[in-house]
Amino acid sequence: MKSRDIAIVGILLAIGAILRYFLAMLHTPLTPNMIIAFYCLAIILVRPRVHEALGIGIVAGILSMLISSSIFPPANLISEPVGALVCFGLYAILKEKTGTPAVTTFVTTLASGFSFAAVALLAVAPKILDKYSTVFGFVVVFVPIVVITAFFNAIIVQILYYPATRVLSRG
Repeated sequence: MKSRDIAIVGILLAIGAILRYFLAMLHTPLTPNMIIAFYCLAIILVRPRVHEALGIGIVAGILSMLISSSIFPPANLISEPVGALVCFGLYAILKEKTGTPAVTTFVTTLASGFSFAAVALLAVAPKILDKYSTVFGFVVVFVPIVVITAFFNAIIVQILYYPATRVLSRG
């Protein structure tokens, strides 16, 4: 990856982390993970190799873990690399189609969110079962949050994709 590409990825991850931090400070029941949206945009714009996409996911996981208010922040160390690899693979398959940034980001957010939930459930099941009476109760609460976040992330990336592409094409 060129130093220009590394700078683009770093800037986009920083923007996502800052937005996530400020949204977390609002203490709303739904805190969108803007880091996912911005690492998707970075992967779509830079088109890294698979191991570079994995590296982007690991950095995103570290950032997400550090500023997370979730039930088990270390789960981000698995869910974000999973999301980055899904983004990489799906965009490689769909890159010539219309609306690909939105579709890729939507599916990536679902993959990241559900892998986060699975890891968190395995790691802290007793804590989750104290808060929610059953695993089904946790799923009923968690699934809409992931789907709504995926929807918003998809819109954000689709809106930002064209201006970002124009700026990058100017050099």
